[in-house]
Amino acid sequence: MDVELRHLRAFASVARHRSFSRAAEELLITQPALSRTIAQLEGILSVRLLDRSSRHVEPTETGAEFLVHVERVLATLDQALAVARHRVTLRLGFSWLLPDPWAQRTVSRFEEDTGATVALVRTDDPLQALRRRTVDIAVVRGEREAPKEAHTVHLFDEPRVAVCSGHHELTRLGHLDWADVRFWPLVVNTVSGTTGPWSWPADQRPARIIETANYDEWLESVAADRGIGIVPEVARRRTQHPAVSFVPLTGAPPSPVRLVYFPDSQRTLVRRFLDASLRTAAG
Repeated sequence: MDVELRHLRAFASVARHRSFSRAAEELLITQPALSRTIAQLEGILSVRLLDRSSRHVEPTETGAEFLVHVERVLATLDQALAVARHRVTLRLGFSWLLPDPWAQRTVSRFEEDTGATVALVRTDDPLQALRRRTVDIAVVRGEREAPKEAHTVHLFDEPRVAVCSGHHELTRLGHLDWADVRFWPLVVNTVSGTTGPWSWPADQRPARIIETANYDEWLESVAADRGIGIVPEVARRRTQHPAVSFVPLTGAPPSPVRLVYFPDSQRTLVRRFLDASLRTAAG
């Protein structure tokens, strides 16, 4: 067996803490596993590196000299890894208005933990961008079907709200029930929208659908009074448009937010981003 990085990190931690228990906590391994790793290292080198007693652990004379070189090697390695990580980018695709504060907290947490950078890629169709491998992870709202080979992680659900032009009758009614949406022309973003005729049973769908292909077209069509829209509540907090009004929507099912990715794309970075995402979503 050759000396491995795990041997060096284990030895440096024990020598620094003068304790197997504290070193095991730092390395997130069990104390017996740490003891076996140190024993392996001493066996490979055929030299005793640590003096052990029931009360303390001290490097031997050889161990103390070895520690100086080990720490120098580990420091150089960590510097090299930091340089490499700062040049690594994870591409996050989204169609409109990243969920807040989840997105901001997740990106900050991920970049701080990994040293990598998140590139925010705005695209009308994040799933298509994922298929073309121009993004590594796609933020997807609603019930759109993911590519067959892709994996999906559900983050949370967003409440829905109705939106209409500023002089629409709904602004006087004060609210809209989900079951009554069918009585109004409905503006739909067919590419990345969260609400459309597919959101209701066939016999309860709106009679008139106005189709658009992205969020901006959808918003301007609503502002032009071509119909009403249904959108996650984040739009009410984040959209500033003088010609539209947001109206409370009762009885509406929530809109799911998911991350979709291919398991063979930047595996380590994607896994770390998923971990950061789920921790943030859990609060």
